[in-house]
Amino acid sequence: MEFFSHQTSYPFMATRKVWYTLSVILMIVSLGSFFVRGVNLAIDFTGGVSAGATFTQAANVDQVRTQLLAAGFHDPSVQVFGSARDVAIRLPPDPKLDSNAVRTRLEAAVHAVDPGAQVVQLDVVGPQVGQELKTSAAWSLFFTLLGIFIYLAVRFHTWRLSAGAIFAVLHDPILVLGFFSVTQMSFDLSVVAAILAVIGYSLNDTVVVFDRIRERFEGNRRSPPDQVLDQSINQTLSRTIMTKVVTSIVVVALLFLGGPALKGFAAALLIGIVAGTYSSIYISSAIALDFGLTAEHVFPTLKKAALDHLP
Repeated sequence: MEFFSHQTSYPFMATRKVWYTLSVILMIVSLGSFFVRGVNLAIDFTGGVSAGATFTQAANVDQVRTQLLAAGFHDPSVQVFGSARDVAIRLPPDPKLDSNAVRTRLEAAVHAVDPGAQVVQLDVVGPQVGQELKTSAAWSLFFTLLGIFIYLAVRFHTWRLSAGAIFAVLHDPILVLGFFSVTQMSFDLSVVAAILAVIGYSLNDTVVVFDRIRERFEGNRRSPPDQVLDQSINQTLSRTIMTKVVTSIVVVALLFLGGPALKGFAAALLIGIVAGTYSSIYISSAIALDFGLTAEHVFPTLKKAALDHLP
């Protein structure tokens, strides 16, 4: 099954410098926003209280917030979760209160709004646990990138393709972080999971393109590298677009219908899918080309003299 009715022949490599410029601009904006504004860390990282309450009728968010302030909770976050009768409550950490004291105050606050309301879920995360989760998330990303670099360098016999893939893999999560920094959407562990999924998803596309590059080099060792890369990308373009469109349909459904708990996860996946599609076409292969990729690098066991006798 093909997305296009005929084989495409777009000159991707000829325009790579234009897309380099776009990527550099987006990454500068993303990193600038990240270091200046940071991201809106959820209680997974900062510590605090996450609670859910169910009311007997449509909840009045403003009244709930007012009662939480009156109960002594500072800067509470209240939003409708799922149905109009369910609300999600986030509270900053308070070392003076244990979980029982928090529950008592929280129940008193929601009962002041609706005597029949119930606190159905309460999670308390301490600051130390939040810091440990932040450290674990950073190490997870580091070891993921290190493993990818080693795997690709061994599989494709050249650091040029491996370096191109790493640049592409770094490109995608940086744009995701930039999006969350600019929009200040809540950044929690589900977003970290989405970033790791984006890295794997983008890498899968990159490896497919790299496999086709190796096949094309094997059959066309004398062809210019930029021509081989263009042919490889065009031959995998239908697959890339079809898989991304189908996946995006599911992710968009999660974004708009999954509720607040899945909003950050779905948004990170959607940004990552778009960025991953772009980077697998214009970043990974283009950087390998600019690092001087040739057939001899992909097939190092064959000497130049032997290559001269092959087509």
